[in-house]
Amino acid sequence: MNKEIVIIGGGFAGINVIKSLKNQANIHITLVDKNNYNFFPPLLYQVATGFLEVTNISYPFRKILRNQENANFRMGELLEINTSEKKVVLSTGELKYDQLILATGTTSNYFGNEHIKANSLPMKTVNDAIELRNFIFQKTEDAVLEMNPIEREKLLTIVIAGGGPTGVEVAGMLAEMRQNIFQKDYPDLKGQTFKIYLVDGSDTLLTPMSKKAQDYTLETLTKSGVVVKLNTRVKDFVNDEVIFDNDEKILTKTLIWSAGVTSMVFKGLADECYGPGKRLKVDQYNELIGFPDIYVLGDSCIQFSDAAFPIGHPQMAQVALQQGKNLGQNLINEFQNRQKKAFSYKDKGSMAIIGRSKASADIPYPNIQLTGWVAWVIWLFVHLFSLIGYRNRFKTMVNWTTAYFTKDQTLRMIIRPSKKSN
Repeated sequence: MNKEIVIIGGGFAGINVIKSLKNQANIHITLVDKNNYNFFPPLLYQVATGFLEVTNISYPFRKILRNQENANFRMGELLEINTSEKKVVLSTGELKYDQLILATGTTSNYFGNEHIKANSLPMKTVNDAIELRNFIFQKTEDAVLEMNPIEREKLLTIVIAGGGPTGVEVAGMLAEMRQNIFQKDYPDLKGQTFKIYLVDGSDTLLTPMSKKAQDYTLETLTKSGVVVKLNTRVKDFVNDEVIFDNDEKILTKTLIWSAGVTSMVFKGLADECYGPGKRLKVDQYNELIGFPDIYVLGDSCIQFSDAAFPIGHPQMAQVALQQGKNLGQNLINEFQNRQKKAFSYKDKGSMAIIGRSKASADIPYPNIQLTGWVAWVIWLFVHLFSLIGYRNRFKTMVNWTTAYFTKDQTLRMIIRPSKKSN
């Protein structure tokens, strides 16, 4: 092996680099991730609301790499990058590299508020989704036993911070559960009001999408009983009170946080390497500026060289996927002394599902905005075929089909494994 490549992060970007380099005998790849599986973030909220199993959206790295002789997997978390010695320090040891690829994604941004960080529920990982599912159903069970009407109202009130796709999709799914499931499963709560609030600091939902999509989403959620609060930011969450910047308060036990993300900071890289949102600054080839042997992909990087996106690309799955493919081909070109290709993002559109047969889709070519059932079907097929593995696709299709015809699902178990992993 002539070249050792270490990839930190096995999401869309990292996996697509590996796939691009599959038949390159003179390149060896070590994939590092703190989990031993790849997962599909756009469907985390369906795990969180009990409509999909974890295994529907996850796939083991070792099985992905099973038939790729030039790649192996190391489970561990990145602790430090030693650029002078060209090695990374992991929680499970050290690795030398000829070229390093950082594709670690983002983490929740709480904007420095420790109360929100400690008390709210994020949804960035599979663990977050499982915890959120357990929390929602546990609080509903608690409400059955609660005799104090004020305390019961707190248990049956959910506030969602962030009006992007994640917040909209969670709100829509919870509204459907309230209508079709909770009233049947919890007859003891008959006549009680399940309240759902969706809050965003801007003047519209789904800010990056078209006005048609924004208006349709607001109207659809409002009709389903979701209280949408725009131009409103969460200032604090303490003592079962969500406090807004206008000093309005909502009593609740549940704050779901999808209001912001930030990239990760790596020990060993100087402050000047980072741009807005702590994203690492890269050139047109996704090379970290000042470090010709380090590349950064996806949500972790910010690139100002793409003329169509002068302030950087949106932090979306498609960007990471395309950058991964482009870098993989560029590494081959570099190894074979051929010209590298600058990255240029091809926007394939944006979508958000709001509920059963309700979705919005913006398709840039040929500039079409779709809403309703047609957009919903497109959303289903795009997400279905984005999953890794035929088994995952089949199981997900069965779950969705069952939920569509029955307006129900059967994955509402509260499961808490004992903490004996060590």
